Amino acid sequence: MKHISIVVCALLAAGALMPVRTAAQGQPNMYGPTITADQAKTVAAAAVAEAKKHQWTMAVAIVDTAGDLVYFEKMDNTQVGSVDVAIAKARSSARFKRPTKAFQDALAAGGEGWRILSLEGAVAVEGGLPLIVGGKIVGAIGASGGAAQQDGVTAAAGAATLK
Repeated sequence: MKHISIVVCALLAAGALMPVRTAAQGQPNMYGPTITADQAKTVAAAAVAEAKKHQWTMAVAIVDTAGDLVYFEKMDNTQVGSVDVAIAKARSSARFKRPTKAFQDALAAGGEGWRILSLEGAVAVEGGLPLIVGGKIVGAIGASGGAAQQDGVTAAAGAATLK
């Protein structure tokens, strides 16, 4: 019985390391040259402008292809917890080459989606998006401060500046 438990744990761990994809996502993009500081500031400015338009308070993080912070901005009166969450969303999106909403949706679907809980650093909340230039990932944006959908809208406004 103990041997079966070990085998089951090993199989679960192996399955948890498989990439998460939906049919619509297909093969994740390759990494390109990392985002520049100037590009990161432009992306963040567009995200903050979108948040202001809706009167949301947000923390916005821009990371490079490795998930390391390039630029960060926190709007006045943003909840303190959103600082770490915005960075974590951006890092998760860059390292796993997909929007954090993909993790959120897979987890919500249950079944095999629950294996996402085993992926270290995967954030299963909307608001993290890869930043793509010329079909390649150059970094990612993470936004936090509102409801998950608001975070996603904010991040998308920033990401759209690079297209």
